[in-house]
Amino acid sequence: MKAFHHPDQARHNPRFFLIRGTVRPNYEVVERAAALQSGLASLGIAPREAEPATVDQLIAVHPPEYLDFLAHAAAAWAALRSAGPEVVANTHPAPEMLANGAQPGTHVVGQAGWYMADAACPIGEGTWEAALAAAGCALAAAAETAAGRSAYALCRPPGHHAYAARAGGHCYLNNAALAVEALRAAGASRVATLDIDSHHGNGTQGIFWERGDVLTISVHGDPTHYYPWFVGHAGERGARAGEGLNLNLPLAIGTGDDGWLEAIRQGIAAIEAFRPDALVVPLGFDASEDEPLNALAVTEAGFARAGALIGALKLPTTITQEGGYNTAVLGPLLARFLGAWGNA
Repeated sequence: MKAFHHPDQARHNPRFFLIRGTVRPNYEVVERAAALQSGLASLGIAPREAEPATVDQLIAVHPPEYLDFLAHAAAAWAALRSAGPEVVANTHPAPEMLANGAQPGTHVVGQAGWYMADAACPIGEGTWEAALAAAGCALAAAAETAAGRSAYALCRPPGHHAYAARAGGHCYLNNAALAVEALRAAGASRVATLDIDSHHGNGTQGIFWERGDVLTISVHGDPTHYYPWFVGHAGERGARAGEGLNLNLPLAIGTGDDGWLEAIRQGIAAIEAFRPDALVVPLGFDASEDEPLNALAVTEAGFARAGALIGALKLPTTITQEGGYNTAVLGPLLARFLGAWGNA
């Protein structure tokens, strides 16, 4: 299996993270990429350097005005009087404002509130370049998949919480959605996504909510008690042409290997019924029992079994790296997952 990375992903070095009213260091650290590369090395996989994504490629998913915000927000923020080191929104348009015709405006503070869903996606110097690099990895892997092969994209920052025009949850560009659109453009008539990050893939769900050519599946911790809190429930099934093509499989907090793998089997059954030409797997290791903010309790052996189960589909697949923040275990977890995939 080929893998892709880009050194510019290290240019994103977020500091701010707000949890339960406490500001603490961000979990999405530069060292994550090195830990994942160690996992690839243990399998004898030398990742190739991908070309950063271009704006022309990104507009398949993200509108130009949002991309313009991501590209220029850090500089506009730095020019503010008494500004902190990163763009962090301190206000968001309430539903009542939206109902009254709210607009993003031209000031970076207002735009931050408009284009950022939460305080877990700070934008600093280098964030835009890192996001372009991560998206380029997803597109390079998708090109492999379009040729009938599976590939792994070491995406940092991750992407599955990013909506078409809104960042959130450490995510800025939706790498998985970009891979889906690249596969569709390359000739795949139907594409499925199976998100096994610990958090609901809300951005991916939102992007494909009304699409009849994309099946979106997410296995995650119950959002009643876990990010993203407001969506990710089992009753969310899609709309219009996408009616019935969104499948959420929320799990009780603390669920271990057996319950997690059973949900993945349910997702696989839905994929088999959908009969896609290609698959995208947003892969998160934050379901690990060793995660600092885990909701689930999946073991290293559980990730290996998941790799074998999904790999056994024998579908051309793009794997995009999502969460997983314990750098001590990321490498071994990736090695177990991809190793089992290759032996499926």
